[in-house]
Amino acid sequence: MAEKLEAVILDWAGTTMDYGCMAQAVVFRKVFAEMGVPITMEEARKPMGAHKKVHIQKITENPAVQERWKEQYGRKPAEDDVQKMFGSFVPAQIEVLADYAALIPGTLEVIAELRKMGLKIGSTTGYTGDMMKVLMAEAAKQGYVPDTTVCATGEFAVCRGNFYRWGSIFGAEDNWNISRDAPHMCNLNAALLGIKKPYLCVKVGDTIPDILEGKNAGMWSVGLTKTGNEMGLTEAEINALPAEELRIRLQHTHDRMLGLGADYAAESITEVPAIVRKINSLLYQSFKPRK
Repeated sequence: MAEKLEAVILDWAGTTMDYGCMAQAVVFRKVFAEMGVPITMEEARKPMGAHKKVHIQKITENPAVQERWKEQYGRKPAEDDVQKMFGSFVPAQIEVLADYAALIPGTLEVIAELRKMGLKIGSTTGYTGDMMKVLMAEAAKQGYVPDTTVCATGEFAVCRGNFYRWGSIFGAEDNWNISRDAPHMCNLNAALLGIKKPYLCVKVGDTIPDILEGKNAGMWSVGLTKTGNEMGLTEAEINALPAEELRIRLQHTHDRMLGLGADYAAESITEVPAIVRKINSLLYQSFKPRK
């Protein structure tokens, strides 16, 4: 009997909600400005997809940011600085999340179509547990409730309304922070959904870590070029771009994602059902995702 995909595992910000992945970038800039070291939107976005404390750490490792930090403090940023900014980031992020929680156009229609195709819906995120409680509630108000959600912090995984402290599943502390490109969150989604073969899942996301976590888990991987962090613009800003500039930027992101391992690149979640059908055709011919 021919095999078919059994699940689609989706990212959150920039994939299913928060067009342009704005909520995080705005707050990263805020916490650095409060330290007297302003950063650009590009600097704020570059590590996107990582756990939020790791994201702040990576910003402090940017040579240009380090130079401005040394001008302000006479030294490079230290671990205590990262911890302080992360402590400021968490409440500031929670405060504004609902303002950026609108679903990306087409999300509900795509989820309905995928479910009609017999697919289960999982999700992964670099947001913390407290942040995800806000976002899951906002998504539910709009009609989006994935079967599973797994946070990078190990604080919890949610499977059909049941909460698990997933770090403890692996014998780790609740605050265990993993690399976002590691396969663990995708693997746990598959386990909670009862899927035994990773290549029967496809991971969809708007950042490079999204692509890598799917590939490292042995799943098919789809990178989104238009609605997320790689483009980094709201829907209104996208619509205001000259057509040629938009085409060039989308092509650059498309090529970058494929070059880093994505099996497919698409502008938005609306293209996912068609990609699922293509993958099912490949599975019928016994093809597996490229490594």
